[in-house]
Amino acid sequence: MISLGGDLPVSRLGFGAMRITGNEIWSDPPDKEQAIATLRRAVDLGVTFIDTADAYGPAVSENLITEALHPYPDGLVIATKGGLTRPGPLQWERDGRPAHLRRACENSLRRLRLEQIPLYQLHKPDLKVPLAESVGALADLQAKGKIRHIGISAVTRAQLQEAQRAATITSVQNRYNAIDRTSQDVLDACTAQGLTFIPWAPVQQATDNHALVAIAATRGASPQQTALAWLLGISPVMLPIPGTGSPEHVEENVAAATMELTSDEVAAITGSTSR
Repeated sequence: MISLGGDLPVSRLGFGAMRITGNEIWSDPPDKEQAIATLRRAVDLGVTFIDTADAYGPAVSENLITEALHPYPDGLVIATKGGLTRPGPLQWERDGRPAHLRRACENSLRRLRLEQIPLYQLHKPDLKVPLAESVGALADLQAKGKIRHIGISAVTRAQLQEAQRAATITSVQNRYNAIDRTSQDVLDACTAQGLTFIPWAPVQQATDNHALVAIAATRGASPQQTALAWLLGISPVMLPIPGTGSPEHVEENVAAATMELTSDEVAAITGSTSR
């Protein structure tokens, strides 16, 4: 287990609900019943942290989570994000204006049928809006009881520090995997401060790490499972959120939580960059 903000215990492995939408993260999924079955299977397997965003679909992911899981079982934590808009497929535009974030939060509350969002995250800093203003809007929502904890996503170390001057930050969600470790300094800061680090794209390019592939073969595991086990092994604040639209892939991902790598295996993967 890992504790979000010191008061929300969740499974070490979460579920990223971006891929349950349609192609290019746009519109409804091709098989709605399979998407719902995937969400339910994740919860059946003990996953207690689901990460989504209003931009996934847009709104599709949040609506599917509600349809599949509401009323939510005790202990299930739904995290969502605001700050990106979707004018069309393949289009992602930043909007960190306080007025937009307030509307986005209210809409997510309505779609998810929640009185309070356990973890609400700024999806990406808007370079046209001071970060302190965007994060300050989330702090205001927190003060009003609309959200419990504040997270930020796609930030640099300097942006994390700036956000922390505006509010108490519980988590950071950045791209991080066995090949792409450009957010290492952010992860180091989170580890030192006890902030939850949520890596997105956690298994992407797993087969490009030669040590990881070799260890996976030796253990009879998939490279993706091994990549998740490696992430869990490098920091106690790590909360991977692998996503899929398949119940079978959920089972494979969740199995990685029981796969404990040795310190030598973790070091080998960490020291290897590509095949």
